[in-house]
Amino acid sequence: MKLSVIGTGYVGLVTGACFAQMGNSVICVDIDEKKIENLKKGIIPIYEPGLEEIVKNNFKIKTLKFTTDIKEALKNSDITFIAVGTPQGEDGSADLQYVLAVAKDIGKYMDHPLIVVDKSTVPVGTADKVRETIKEELEKRVKSGELKEIIDFDVVSNPEFLKEGDAVSDFLKPDRVVIGADNPKSMEILKELYAPFTRNHERFIGMDVRSAELTKYAANTMLATKISFMNEMAKIAEAVGADINKVRVGIGSDSRIGYSFIYPGIGYGGSCFPKDVKALEKIALDAGVEPKIVKAVEEVNKEQRVYFLNKILNRFKDIKGKRFAIWGLSFKPETDDMREAPSITIINELIKRGAKIRAYDPQAMEMAKNFWLKDLDVEYFDNKYDTLNDSDAMILVTEWKEFRSPDFFEMKKRLKSPIIFDGRNQYNKDKLKELGFEYYQVGVK
Repeated sequence: MKLSVIGTGYVGLVTGACFAQMGNSVICVDIDEKKIENLKKGIIPIYEPGLEEIVKNNFKIKTLKFTTDIKEALKNSDITFIAVGTPQGEDGSADLQYVLAVAKDIGKYMDHPLIVVDKSTVPVGTADKVRETIKEELEKRVKSGELKEIIDFDVVSNPEFLKEGDAVSDFLKPDRVVIGADNPKSMEILKELYAPFTRNHERFIGMDVRSAELTKYAANTMLATKISFMNEMAKIAEAVGADINKVRVGIGSDSRIGYSFIYPGIGYGGSCFPKDVKALEKIALDAGVEPKIVKAVEEVNKEQRVYFLNKILNRFKDIKGKRFAIWGLSFKPETDDMREAPSITIINELIKRGAKIRAYDPQAMEMAKNFWLKDLDVEYFDNKYDTLNDSDAMILVTEWKEFRSPDFFEMKKRLKSPIIFDGRNQYNKDKLKELGFEYYQVGVK
């Protein structure tokens, strides 16, 4: 099929590349000229395992193209995906200005029937707004005499369920493909488009547009709820002298609960959970519903970072002049994304109190230096062990694989004091105690 994907951010680029991988003809569009030129050269703007190879290979065989010309892209596609950002507005709602700007362009430039797919995470009712925006532009063209009649088009919803760090695999081998369409013909075309991804097992789920729009928010908020629930249980466990790591195993063995998303830590971050939880709260309030659980999920997540920071402050009392080694900056492993990352809060609060920071992350240091922590005095190192030299403690923030089995003897030799604050409960407390470490976990006294 002939497709266009408008927006080459995280979702758009993965979507375009994976559709091209299945033999479709895909044109990816972005207004950022430098980004488009870099993509043509094989320079990928994000770190995502497997993505670079797919982009380069499909660009080489011309199933994947990049352009800043939306008019040309629409001319050469039958289905166009809107995959631009929906940042959080001041009131917590999703800001639709970029989505509606794209819809306006589609109405201005489309010259044949199209299926317009909302791939961005958007509030319930967005498809109606997109449809109305496109229609208004088409009516202007009819009125001006450019068109004889309004061109036929349809707007459907296709929320993404991609995990950063595993997005390519998630797209190529999806748990489910959710399509919201009110037109049966559009539903059949999208089902055909996704058929190569669902051949081994039927994963296609069709529904009405509004239900599809809500499904994305419901899914992310459910996962965020599990995280916040577990983090609240961690505080209770620590207060009563229980071990949350053992509690996790005890409840995870129940098939109704499972082990996914019940690992205690220092809270969720990233581009989706924080924004989508707030957006769902606003959607509910606008509809006259008090979202008590949704509000609590966000509150617990914020408090969790303070709870972990207090472990450090309670141990050292005065941290002015103290040096801390930070392992991990990204909000999760296998990505360079630092949006809403716990590391930002922790580093800011430590520096505010006079501490000195030495940091290492396998992928996110450039993002930290150039954007998220650019105004802070942070030392960066190319080796995790070098951050430990003369440091008063190590703080593990992100659970990268290379942090799972470090050389504790080397760590003890380099640290000024053998102290570890583990925000992800990665290590065995009994082993570390035998080795002479002070070891602080989440949810363990």
